[in-house]
Amino acid sequence: MHQRGFGFINSTLHFRCFKLHNLKTSSASSSEQEDMGKEKFHINIVVIGHVDSGKSTTTGHLIYKLGGIDKRVIERFEKEAAEMNKRSFKYAWVLDKLKAERERGITIDIALWKFETTKYYCTVIDAPGHRDFIKNMITGTSQADCAVLIIDSTTGGFEAGISKDGQTREHALLAFTLGVKQMICCYPILCCVAAGSSPINPNNMDATTPKYSKSRYDEIVKEVSSYLKKVGYNPDKIPFVPISGFEGDNMIERSTNLDWYKGPTLLEALDQISEPKRPSDKPLRLPLQDVYKIGGIGTVPVGRVETGVIKPGMVVTFGPTGLTTEVKSVEMHHEALLEALPGDNVGFNVKNVAVKDLKRGYVASNSKDDPAKGAANFTSQVIIMNHPGQIGNGYAPVLDCHTSHIAVKFAEILTKIDRRSGKEIEKEPKFLKNGDAGMVKMIPTKPMVVETFSEYPPLGRFAVRDMRQTVAVGVIKSVDKKDPSGAKVTKAAAKKGAKFYHEQENWVDQLLFSTCFKSPFRNLNFMYNIITKSILLSMSYVHSIIIGPRFIIIFKKKKKGIVSWFAFSAEFYSIENRPKQYFQLHRRGINLSFDALLSIRLVFCESDLTLS
Repeated sequence: MHQRGFGFINSTLHFRCFKLHNLKTSSASSSEQEDMGKEKFHINIVVIGHVDSGKSTTTGHLIYKLGGIDKRVIERFEKEAAEMNKRSFKYAWVLDKLKAERERGITIDIALWKFETTKYYCTVIDAPGHRDFIKNMITGTSQADCAVLIIDSTTGGFEAGISKDGQTREHALLAFTLGVKQMICCYPILCCVAAGSSPINPNNMDATTPKYSKSRYDEIVKEVSSYLKKVGYNPDKIPFVPISGFEGDNMIERSTNLDWYKGPTLLEALDQISEPKRPSDKPLRLPLQDVYKIGGIGTVPVGRVETGVIKPGMVVTFGPTGLTTEVKSVEMHHEALLEALPGDNVGFNVKNVAVKDLKRGYVASNSKDDPAKGAANFTSQVIIMNHPGQIGNGYAPVLDCHTSHIAVKFAEILTKIDRRSGKEIEKEPKFLKNGDAGMVKMIPTKPMVVETFSEYPPLGRFAVRDMRQTVAVGVIKSVDKKDPSGAKVTKAAAKKGAKFYHEQENWVDQLLFSTCFKSPFRNLNFMYNIITKSILLSMSYVHSIIIGPRFIIIFKKKKKGIVSWFAFSAEFYSIENRPKQYFQLHRRGINLSFDALLSIRLVFCESDLTLS
């Protein structure tokens, strides 16, 4: 990945690198990252499905097969599982790290792991299937590009999962609602994958009667396809892959037990996933999945970059509180990054921030580029999917949007609309029922960050939960945001310029002129300090920044109602090539000369801005 901003002045200015663990920060690792980026695309895959369908076993076995875990570790898990009389759990324990999960035999939290296919670098997210932990499943799914839906093929197991209250149905609906448009279905022993959708895996095919039954596979594919079509997926683009999560049939290589199946293996289905588009040109939005305290390092928030870019040295603002601080370092899978792009699941170290100051659901953003703010209220288009009665004004369910799970109040049902055309059917209806769609004004009961779907899709779609099930889905059309009062700005952020010189009337003079008269510009570090602080002045002053061989900062100062425009341009030279450069400073016709390593100009005028 390329450094941006000041990358072109490395010949004269030096940067400090920070580490979270044993991170690779050498120039060699930078080139390796760049090469990796050129060779393979990074995607996030979530594994979903009904409780006990074989999600963790399938995922753990796949990671093991692809070299993501050592054979000795699997042997240790096998021994521990046998001691607990749970021999079949050896692969699941690759992911189920928590003691409570091992004892209960179910996944409680989401687990992240990585492996590599021929085409992709994959981060795999194992989501819990138990209804008690649906919030964690939603958090994991909201970060995914593709879903692998594991379908229990055993008699009774499949029927329970696909029933009205089954997690197979609800997980598929939530995946589509949360923006996971590609799917693969796996049927143990079965599995399926969809381009721009998720692979579906009918699992435990070795547990069907008879074993590896084609008729059972056909029956499941027909019923699941019908439901996925209702949800919004195109079943024709979803591979249904029969597998055995424990034995490994059809996962990496074709199985002779399934010679009747002519489709792709699970690994091949993953390589058929379409590359998702990455909105790196948008402002940064990074919903937090968790926050950790790491000894000797400090506070490390973790989450997926949804839009924009995050990199070391950036000043970030966390919505909805407005807390502002500096990013010290960014890492993914224990490797330091020069920058993280949309789709990357990263941890980043922040300065002077306690773990208690950040929570799951907060959103990191660039403090200089449309920083995230809390929502006072928002208007959404809502479709009622599965509610036993009627929904009226005052209804207060839980809203799941990105990694945030907050109760919201249906303050006012504005209109009932046609769910297909969007045309208004009725104004101010008294209620909405199953199948109805409407425009609803919502008010969160606690501070939360949401965005319009048109601007930031991952933060503009949501699911509504009540009575332990998904009752509605929707997208956000408009947001009334509120500015945080008394937001904390850390010392690190202040030094970076987030609030720099706001209260000094003549800060430009004090920054440049008083120092000029005291001593010539012979100190490169001092010059770098001036330029950095100038660039990082808050957006209320900075009008625009143009970066090139010469960078130009255009900013304004308002004093006693009069707006003054300033331009600051600098051209950098290598110490070796230009040992002495001529320094010029222009202000209201005053010319001063100094020996320096840089050529710099400051131009002041009150009307048309010109650079000489």
